[in-house]
Amino acid sequence: MKSLNRSNINVPARPIKVLQFGEGNFLRGFVDWMIDLMNEKTDFNGDVQIVQPIAQGLGELINKQDGLFHVKLQGILSGEIVQENRLITCVRGVNNPFEDYHEYLKLGENEDLKFVVSNTTEAGITFDSNDTCFDSLPLTFPGKLTALLYHRFKAFSGDPSKGLVMIPCELIDKNGIQLKSAVLDYAKLWNLPTSFANWINDRNVFCNTLVDRIVPGFPKDNIVEIQNELVYKDNLVVVAEPFHFWVIEGPENLQEIFPARKAGLQVKFVKEQSPYRTRKVRILNGAHTALVPVAYLDGFRTVREAVEDKIIGKFIKDTIYNEIIPTLDLPKEELEQFAADVLDRFRNPFIHHELISISLNSVSKFKVRVLPSLLEYHSKTGSWPKNLTKSLAALIKFYNGRTGHETIPLKDDASVLEFFEKIWKEDDLTLIVSETLGRVDFWGEDLRNYEGLEEVVLVHLEDFG
Repeated sequence: MKSLNRSNINVPARPIKVLQFGEGNFLRGFVDWMIDLMNEKTDFNGDVQIVQPIAQGLGELINKQDGLFHVKLQGILSGEIVQENRLITCVRGVNNPFEDYHEYLKLGENEDLKFVVSNTTEAGITFDSNDTCFDSLPLTFPGKLTALLYHRFKAFSGDPSKGLVMIPCELIDKNGIQLKSAVLDYAKLWNLPTSFANWINDRNVFCNTLVDRIVPGFPKDNIVEIQNELVYKDNLVVVAEPFHFWVIEGPENLQEIFPARKAGLQVKFVKEQSPYRTRKVRILNGAHTALVPVAYLDGFRTVREAVEDKIIGKFIKDTIYNEIIPTLDLPKEELEQFAADVLDRFRNPFIHHELISISLNSVSKFKVRVLPSLLEYHSKTGSWPKNLTKSLAALIKFYNGRTGHETIPLKDDASVLEFFEKIWKEDDLTLIVSETLGRVDFWGEDLRNYEGLEEVVLVHLEDFG
């Protein structure tokens, strides 16, 4: 079997246009996969230089393969099974700033550099006031980025044309705004010139984004079989679902210089990404959370087997199309296409997604993902949605901790678990519903104030037995 490196594969060297903070599965199976397609199908002609965000990472292994790896797509798209492999050639290698800080800063001197992408976990975009010096490597990702931007600012004497476009992929709301705020905080903490802060504000772009693709990552269980299929000893294979969606909130010219749409990719350039975030939270995440207690109590243990069941499958489809979509403010056609994609993703035969793993912290998830749809439906129609209220009742039953003779391995905050353990000692379903709906700390308000909700939830709970 051949080793995977640039000695064995003829790959063109393109200008490095993208600096990527993070070498994990998601960025390689999402962003790098897209850039590789942009190189093939458009005139983007740009490579990626990865920066290793933590001291111990995949940099050495990626460099050993000269930045080459395969993305293996597996899943259902538009109702059809998809299985395809793609060799990613756009990654040039990994810089480890923990080993050579000066070499890291020199990356900012690249005249071709246009974009910075990142995925440093939800906790990665943060400001640390103890990060008081940039003579050595700063502690946080925004600190490292600020140091590089300042080095670039000085290297090009504040040239307005040398500003960069930051496209963070961290899963937090307004990630671009938060990253820019942290960079400016570091500029202030380090007493950097006002002209640098002005350059950051006026000549650099920080985009808010929303990313969506399930990337299970390295297929350790069947890697030998996959390597035989690829005919290369690739130790960096990334498995991902075929569905992908990226919303980027930025200036109008961004889609011209980052031509993802021209490459046929599902990337949307918008002035405001909030409606798409709401769509994802309500339809994808909300459907997951609404499904879990109903399906689990009915004896199902994975998402796929639940949605493929005639009864539960109809339940979740009706929930999405008839109770969630009517509460959202995007074009109906867009919403229904997204819903169809979500159901395909739930049925993915290559992903074993256990319901119990999704059930972690279900009460807080229900508050954020499901309750807004439930209340908005009532506000718009004057009636309570049948399926979403059933899911709420199932959630209460689920936190009883038992189904038949089986113990449910509940995982939630101690206060949540203590409440349900205590309330389920009562032999009064009316009391259980009332006390649960009255927990302002669970729901952000007293749900007993909504006329008729207690009665509807109680009827559903009685049906669960």
